[in-house]
Amino acid sequence: MTASKLLTVEHLTMRFGGLVAVDDVSFAAETARITAVIGPNGAGKTTLFNCLTGFYVPTSGRMQLTHEGGEFLLERMEGFRIAATAKVARTFQNIRLFRGMSVLENLIVAQHNELMRASGYTLAGLFGLGVYRHAEARAVERARYWLDRVGLTARADIDAGGLPYGDQRRLEIARAMCTEPKLLCLDEPAAGLNARETGDLNALLTFIRDTHRIGVLLIEHDMGVVMSISDRVVVLDYGRKIAEGVPDEVRRDPDVIRAYLGEAEGAA
Repeated sequence: MTASKLLTVEHLTMRFGGLVAVDDVSFAAETARITAVIGPNGAGKTTLFNCLTGFYVPTSGRMQLTHEGGEFLLERMEGFRIAATAKVARTFQNIRLFRGMSVLENLIVAQHNELMRASGYTLAGLFGLGVYRHAEARAVERARYWLDRVGLTARADIDAGGLPYGDQRRLEIARAMCTEPKLLCLDEPAAGLNARETGDLNALLTFIRDTHRIGVLLIEHDMGVVMSISDRVVVLDYGRKIAEGVPDEVRRDPDVIRAYLGEAEGAA
């Protein structure tokens, strides 16, 4: 199967008073592809994610998400509708699990919207009607599927806060996948991981891309991750896009070398 255009960002700008955090940025991401957004600290990467996921309303620009569910102009949508209707899921730099809930419960609560609809917003759930029981069984099945994929089935009943750091990172991604997104936005998922955990993360993300045909938008500082699993790389510096292409092209781009990867070999 060939990839199709999933996300189109056109002339996106985000200003905070006199500060331009994202400056006229345009790029596209495809379904079943991993698109990495890289750049130095302060380049505007997280601000870009905040615009895409409804935390900020951009100053100007267009963000169109297109999949079999329809066409969605994200800049015109409220944040909760971007997640529930446009099917965009996100993780954050800082882990945001429900630490006092079990590992399994974290994945079931991610499916709250579907369960509430099935419950008729309480009545069907209150009386245990068949439509709710079936939805609940599907939610548990989906949760257990993703627990298996991230290797946490044996820990399903322990508190999420008791997991090692790397397991918590993978659990966050599993929780996002339980919402059945079309676009998965990951903000520095490899931060703080050791070499083994990074390898597990890479395997998980390529599985999501190749098996579930999900478009992944990735902010990451670990160039080993970016260059090994990304299909396309977008580079920001001071809020502007300075390069875009496949990893090998970006790796050799002089502007990228100067801005992010270090001075070119032999530079004075």
